[in-house]
Amino acid sequence: MTYEDRLQNVSVLGAAGKMGSGILLLTAVEMADLSLKPENKGKSFVLNAIDVSPEGLAGLMKYLRNQVRKIAEKKTVWLRKIYADRDDLIENYDIIDEYVFDVLNVVRPVTSMAAAYQSTLVFEAVSENRALKVKLLGDIDKNNDNDAWYFTNTSSVPINLIESEAKLDGRVLGFHFYNPPAVQRLVELIVTDKTKDEVQNFAKEYAKNLRKIIVPSNDFAGFIGNGHFMRDALHGINEAKTLAEEKNIPLYQAVYIINKITQDYLVRPMGIFQLIDYVGIDVVQFILNVMNPFVTDEELHSDVLDKMMLQGVKGGQMSSGAQKDGFMKYKSGRIVAIWDMHKQTYVDIEKFKDECDDMMGELPSSAVSWKSILKNKKKEDLLSAFFSDLKKSNDLAASIAVNYGRRSKTIGEKLVSDNVASETDHVNTVMLTGFFHAYGPVNNFFD
Repeated sequence: MTYEDRLQNVSVLGAAGKMGSGILLLTAVEMADLSLKPENKGKSFVLNAIDVSPEGLAGLMKYLRNQVRKIAEKKTVWLRKIYADRDDLIENYDIIDEYVFDVLNVVRPVTSMAAAYQSTLVFEAVSENRALKVKLLGDIDKNNDNDAWYFTNTSSVPINLIESEAKLDGRVLGFHFYNPPAVQRLVELIVTDKTKDEVQNFAKEYAKNLRKIIVPSNDFAGFIGNGHFMRDALHGINEAKTLAEEKNIPLYQAVYIINKITQDYLVRPMGIFQLIDYVGIDVVQFILNVMNPFVTDEELHSDVLDKMMLQGVKGGQMSSGAQKDGFMKYKSGRIVAIWDMHKQTYVDIEKFKDECDDMMGELPSSAVSWKSILKNKKKEDLLSAFFSDLKKSNDLAASIAVNYGRRSKTIGEKLVSDNVASETDHVNTVMLTGFFHAYGPVNNFFD
C-alpha cells in the first residue's frame, strides 16, 4: 500500500478536542493536497472526524473553515498551478474558496466509532487514559479488516502497553504532536520492539510532508517532553514550598517569586507556574499519576496540585484558546493575581509585588529577555555572560535561578542515563522546539 493509498481513508478519534482538531486540520490539508494532484484524480479521500460531542463537531467545522482559509491565502501560487485547468477560477478569492471547499469536502464529522472500521490509518487523540485508549483502539481493530495502523498522541502512556493490551501487533506507534499541532513543529516518535518498519517509514514521510521535526523517544512513561517538564514542574513547586517556609511568607508570594525567576532569570517564554496553568493543573496531575508507577527512584507527586484540584482550580485553556485561571489569575493575557490556597481566593499582585521584588534582588545589567535572545546571533555569548553574573551574585533570585538551572540539567542528563532519550541532543531539541526554550537544559551555562 502506497503513502497515498494509506491516506485514502483515515479517522481521528477525539477530533473536536484541543489536540484532535489540530491533527485533523493538518491531515485534512495533506489529504486534500494529495487528492488534487493529477495522478490521484478519481481517487476518493475520506477523513472521519470522530467525537462524542455533536456540538464540538459543529465548532470543529467552523474552526477548520477559518484555518484552511488562512492556509490557502499563503499558498495561492501553488493553488493556481493546481487549478490551472479550471477556467472558472480566475480571481484569488475564487481559488481560495474552491480550496476551502475541497479540504472540507474530505472531512466527515461523525459521532459513531464505526466510521473507523473502514480506515487504514487511525489517529487517537482522546484523554490521557490508558484504559480508554486500549478499549477504543482494540474495539476498532476487532471490526477493521484493513490492516489498520494506529498513531496515538499520548504524551505519557507507554506504547508497548497500548500495543499488547489492544492486541495491535506492531501496528501502533506514538506520534506525539505538541500543542497546538497546527503551529508546533515538534513531534515525538515512539516505537516498540514490535513496530513494523513500514509503519515507521510512513510516519516519517507523513511528518516530513507536514514539515514537522521528529525527535525519537524511547518507550518510557512520559517520554522526553513530559519526562523533563513534569520533573521541572515538581522542582518549581517544591522550591516555592521551601521558599515560603524559609522566608516565612505566604505560598502565593513564593509562587510569584519562583514563576518570575523561571521566566526572567532562566530566560524562558513562561514561568513554570504559568506553564502549569497553560497545560492544565488537572492534566499535569493526571500525567504525573500515569508516570509515577513506572519509576522506582523518585516520587512523581505533588500535594500542592492535589489541594488545587480539591479547591476546583484547574487552569487549562478555553475553546477560544484563552487562558483559564489556575495558580495565577489572568486578564487580557496578563498575570494579575495569585491563588491563595489558605483563603481560597486570588490575591492581587500589586498588594505584594514590591515586597517580593525587593526580596529577590536586582537582575544583573547583563540580563536578556527571552524574546530578544531567540534569533540573536550572539545568543550563546549573551546567555553565558548573564548566567556567569548570576553565579557571582548573592541575591536570592540569582541563587535560586542557578540551582534551578542545574536541576534542569540534571533532569536532562538523567533522561539519557535512564535511556528515555538516546542522546542529550534529543532532550535539548525537545525543550528548544516543543517548549520554545532559548537554550537546551543540558548545557555548560550552570557548571
